[in-house]
Amino acid sequence: MRIVLKLSGEALAGDKGTGFDLNDVKRVAAQVKRLVEDGNEIGIVIGGGNFWRGRTGTEIDRVKSDQIGMLATIMNCIYVSEVFRSEGMKTQVMTPFEVSGFTELFSKDRVLELFRDNTVVFFAGGTGHPYFSTDTGVVLRAVEVDAKVILMAKNIDGIYDSDPAKNPEAKRYDVLPIQRIIDENLQAIDMTASILARDNHMPLRVFDLNEEDSIIKAASGTFNGTTVTVA
Repeated sequence: MRIVLKLSGEALAGDKGTGFDLNDVKRVAAQVKRLVEDGNEIGIVIGGGNFWRGRTGTEIDRVKSDQIGMLATIMNCIYVSEVFRSEGMKTQVMTPFEVSGFTELFSKDRVLELFRDNTVVFFAGGTGHPYFSTDTGVVLRAVEVDAKVILMAKNIDGIYDSDPAKNPEAKRYDVLPIQRIIDENLQAIDMTASILARDNHMPLRVFDLNEEDSIIKAASGTFNGTTVTVA
C-alpha cells in the first residue's frame, strides 16, 4: 500500500517542545521500517512547529515568515531521514524548489522510481508557496503520488468536537466525514487541505503518535483515533 505519513514537528520534539527527541524519532523509524519491510511504499511530510510556524511570526512579513517555516520542514526532514538511514533504510528528501546539495527537486516520476526501490521519500518545503500549511502540503503530495491513505500523527488521539484541553466533556469522533469538518469548521485539519482531500477522495486517519506502534496500527486500520471518510 502507498501511504503518506504526516508527522507533527512538536511530536518529534518530545517533552522539550523544540528541536528533536532522538528516542522518539527512533521509535518512528522502527515502525516505518516494519511497514517498508512488509511491502508498503512510504512518503513522509513533517511539520515545522518544533522550530517555527509561519502564522505565528506576526512581527515580520507573512511571506517571509512562511518561507522560514518551509525551511524548518526541510531541517526536520533532513534530520529524520538521517536517523532512518542509521536504522537501515534508504531515504530521499525532495522539495518543490531547488535546495542545491541538500535535497532533490520533486518529481512524481522520480518518487515512483524511489518507491520501487524501497526508498522512504520525505516531502519537505511544503507546497513551495506561502499561505499554505503542511496539512495542505501532505494532501497535495498524497494526491500527486496516488497514495491510498494519509496517516496524520499528532499529539492528540484523533479529532474532537471541541478542544479537549479546554473542554473535559469533549467527545472524539471515531469516524468523521470530511464534509462535516468543512461544514462545521472543526479546524482539526486545514480548510484548504480538507477541500482538496474531499475533491480528490483522499481518506485520512488521525491518531496519537505517542501511543505504542501507533503508525503500524493506523496503517492497518485497527487504530485508536479518527477515520476521516471522503465518500
